[in-house]
Amino acid sequence: MGRLIRGLAAEGNLRVLAVETTDIAEEARERHRLSPTATAALGRAMSGVLLLTFLLSKTPKERVALQFVGDGPLGRAVVEAAPDGFVRGYVKNPGAHPPLRTDGKLDVGAAIGKGELKVDRLLSNGELYQSSVELVSGEIAEDLARYLWQSEQIPSAVLLGVRVNASGAVQMAGGIAVQVLPGCPEEVIGRLEQNLQGRNSITDLLLEKGLQGAVETLMEGLDYDATDLSAVGFHEGHIPLKFRCRCSRERALNALVYFSPEERESMIEQDGGAEVCCHWCAEKYQITPEEIRSLPIGEGFLGEVPKA
Repeated sequence: MGRLIRGLAAEGNLRVLAVETTDIAEEARERHRLSPTATAALGRAMSGVLLLTFLLSKTPKERVALQFVGDGPLGRAVVEAAPDGFVRGYVKNPGAHPPLRTDGKLDVGAAIGKGELKVDRLLSNGELYQSSVELVSGEIAEDLARYLWQSEQIPSAVLLGVRVNASGAVQMAGGIAVQVLPGCPEEVIGRLEQNLQGRNSITDLLLEKGLQGAVETLMEGLDYDATDLSAVGFHEGHIPLKFRCRCSRERALNALVYFSPEERESMIEQDGGAEVCCHWCAEKYQITPEEIRSLPIGEGFLGEVPKA
């Protein structure tokens, strides 16, 4: 299980959120059978959407979804999170694994490529707010910081990282976002930039210092004060995070409503039923002939099958 901590620094001029998502990234790797580079890309994206969700959401019922649609071999990375701490995601081509960079690191930027970052925010009143920005690097953290500035007018620093071991398993994953609040003194911004300078690998810092220690290191000299989360029911001092999908057997059955009676009979004759696989979490649901034949006939079955 992952976790999120948050706090303020520099007399309330900086808002800080940090996540440790190692177990989440590893579960995504196992579920989707990801290559090392795809693991790094999806792991960063899931950490990023969690940070944005807690940064932007005003009520527990809101959700944030990100689509990194690039021209690289990964195709796209899609992630979604909510303030309850649940996150899910997938990539189009889980085996994408471009050559390592010249410094020997996984090349997430090349895997995603250039394109568009699409952001969907489902508000508590049911309204869907959509926006997008150009992908400038494909490295995810830089693109999220650019989105926050261009679309939300929130100047922020975003650090994301995923470390995989020789076998491809996730050793460490997480990220930190620092929001610069209006009226922040220039000397505070200067000290923050100094602390962040040269921090190319957040995973090294997380492995060495842990989540709380990493935040305190980056906020050195800025009087960081962690938020007391016990007031909102989190007595462990952090908000738990977990990979969790909203798919279910009922949703899988509902998806088959949109197929014609002839198509359903073809499934039964050729395959002895149907297998519905959730693209978000790779969970597979085996549907029996009896269940298929008991389904009602849906209107407009030639339309797009609704997503879980």
